[in-house]
Amino acid sequence: MELKQVILVRNDLKMSKGKIAAQSAHASVDAVLKALKSKSGEEKVKAWRREGMMKIAIKVDSEKELYKYMQQAKDQGMITSIITDAGKTFVAPGTVTCGCIGPADIEEIDEITGKLKIL
Repeated sequence: MELKQVILVRNDLKMSKGKIAAQSAHASVDAVLKALKSKSGEEKVKAWRREGMMKIAIKVDSEKELYKYMQQAKDQGMITSIITDAGKTFVAPGTVTCGCIGPADIEEIDEITGKLKIL
C-alpha cells in the first residue's frame, strides 16, 4: 500500500505563495501529530516516512468545498486536519485556510480528491 497526504488549499482567499506554504505546513504537521496519538496512526506515519512522505497540494474554491472533502475523508476514517489562521498577516482571525487528509492510502484519497486541480 502506498501512502500520501493531500493538502487542500482555499484558492478563493488569494493567499501569497509564502502564506500558502506556511498554512500547508501547519496542516501537514497537525495531521501527523493527530495520527501519532494512536498505534495504527503511528504505524501509518512510519510507513509513510519510509516511502518518502508523498504529499500533494490541491486547490478548492471555497470553505464550503473544503469542508465537503474533509467530511468525506473523515467518514472514511482518514486522518484530517483543518487550519484556522490567527489573522496576524493576511486574512482575518479565524479564517479557515486549508485542510489536510492523511497520510492515507493513495487510492482511498484519490477517490475523494483525485479530480481536484493541483495548486
